[in-house]
Amino acid sequence: MELHKTLDVCCRFTTGKLLESGLSGYVVGLSGGIDSALSAAIAVRALGAQKLLAVIMPYRLTPSRATEDAISLAKSLGVEYRVIDISPMIDAYFPVSDYALRLRIGNKMARERMSILFDLAQSMSHLVLGTSNRTEIALGYSTWYGDSACSVNPIGQLYKSDVRALAQFLDIPESIRTKAPSAELWHGQTDEGEIGVTYDVLDRLLERILDDGVTSMAMLEKEGFDRPQVSRVVSMINRTSYKRSLPAVVPLGRVPIPDRIQLAE
Repeated sequence: MELHKTLDVCCRFTTGKLLESGLSGYVVGLSGGIDSALSAAIAVRALGAQKLLAVIMPYRLTPSRATEDAISLAKSLGVEYRVIDISPMIDAYFPVSDYALRLRIGNKMARERMSILFDLAQSMSHLVLGTSNRTEIALGYSTWYGDSACSVNPIGQLYKSDVRALAQFLDIPESIRTKAPSAELWHGQTDEGEIGVTYDVLDRLLERILDDGVTSMAMLEKEGFDRPQVSRVVSMINRTSYKRSLPAVVPLGRVPIPDRIQLAE
């Protein structure tokens, strides 16, 4: 990947989509992680700091370091930021929290954050900037209509390894770049721990399967990939396909609704 070229494409895309919309800027949820940091940095490079609002939305169990890293990044980028504690919203819905509910609570947190972002975006005539990378999108490793929802995603074609390379290229702080990837949905949660495969292996495997079209287990094993890990990754891709599509609509034979209609005189 040529970093200069990739960054240029991401910036032009981010600018172009805003111009197409006729709106005035972006809002982005800053988590203190590398993905949202890169999306924010791209938007600032493309449009300037005045076109971006960063929203930091900790829960009461969110590690303080994550919030501190997010605030520090916003300040270094020169963007306006707001801190909104989502604990009252989540605790009102889940007055009792236990281990069995952790996935539901995590999903509720992700959807609450996106709800806040879209509300702020509407109030400011902005778009919501996405922060999901290609690795997460391929595996469906996101909350449906939570962190996967957005208006425009400038990093959705970048694997996690690409995100890391581009973040280093843009001098995103090392404290953000080197921390264990985590959605911070519960204490001790990490992406790689949940998925069961490291991002380094995931990206190499996904490139072979998705980009190169290799679907032979024998060939993948010959290249050094572990059979159970290959099976797990392919299973995740297959069973989360609904997250990569618009909601299914009953087929009654009508023509698709076009993106735009041009009226003739």
